[in-house]
Amino acid sequence: MNDVLNKLNAEQKAAVIHTDGPMIVLAGAGSGKTRVLVHRVLYLVLTKKIRPSNILLTTFTNKASGEMLGRIAKVFTQNKIHEQPTVGTFHSLCAKILRRDGISLGIPIGFQIFDDQDQLETMKEVFSILSLNPKEVRPQAVLSMISQAKNQMIDHEAYQAIAHGYFQETVAKVYPIYQGLLRDHDALDFDDLLLKTIELFKKAPEILDRYQNKFQYVMVDEYQDTNEAQYQLTKLLGGKFRNICIVGDFSQSIYSFRGADYRNLEKFKRDFPEAKTFPLSQNYRSTQNILDAATSVISKNTMHPVLSLWTENREGEDIIIFPADSEHNEAEYIIQEISK
Repeated sequence: MNDVLNKLNAEQKAAVIHTDGPMIVLAGAGSGKTRVLVHRVLYLVLTKKIRPSNILLTTFTNKASGEMLGRIAKVFTQNKIHEQPTVGTFHSLCAKILRRDGISLGIPIGFQIFDDQDQLETMKEVFSILSLNPKEVRPQAVLSMISQAKNQMIDHEAYQAIAHGYFQETVAKVYPIYQGLLRDHDALDFDDLLLKTIELFKKAPEILDRYQNKFQYVMVDEYQDTNEAQYQLTKLLGGKFRNICIVGDFSQSIYSFRGADYRNLEKFKRDFPEAKTFPLSQNYRSTQNILDAATSVISKNTMHPVLSLWTENREGEDIIIFPADSEHNEAEYIIQEISK
């Protein structure tokens, strides 16, 4: 275990060995946050004697989940640990929960999960029922609006109450029929996976209690990209033992179009006021010139914490500024530089 900790810098080590209670890891770009998460899992198992099955680690994408699982498996093998923690995306976790316990909401065990194409075909069916012209209102745009509403936990009844203007009023008509067709097909879309799991936990507290006891330690990667539904799910799962570790760089939030809300950090601080904060400010990826330039821009933002990143790397080459006339001009310039 000492060998593992010796490979960490002081900031990383502090985050790894803090095991009890809620915590926030402000992970700067290239600061080794994945290493911190992997070694924190290892530390919990070897030092705190926590069973791997009592640890949940959620990531934002399947790719990130696969990478995380691979790195954990590697260090576990090296330390002769045969059991694995639960690692996956919010959606994969919720799908497994609903396969097992969704029957309490009337969701059959063999429910379908509709992908983008399935959703589009269903939306076209709704358009046919309502005699809507897809040239006037794009089905994809309606699907996107419904997805945004679900990410903010707004059901079709609530949406009807707040809809304004022709487009939103059209979405309000489509939304309940779309949901009805999903039910007819024994199907859920990706957003429903989260909403139905939250609904299950609220309607069946004994089921929530079972999962809280199972996942006594909850870690959430890329927290800056979580939406309201993911925030509520995290809060519910970690509400009993309060051993929640959230990791993120709020200067890198890029999924607002999917409902991601960097303000979830403030909500977390409000709901878990005893949370300790651990900054990871040492960068292993970039030169100091790059970090200084990035910091000079990002530091103007007052809406979220900004880390002052540093590195032991050399200052590096000077930064070239290219004033592009348009996004196309910008793209062409980047392509030319890559070609060189």
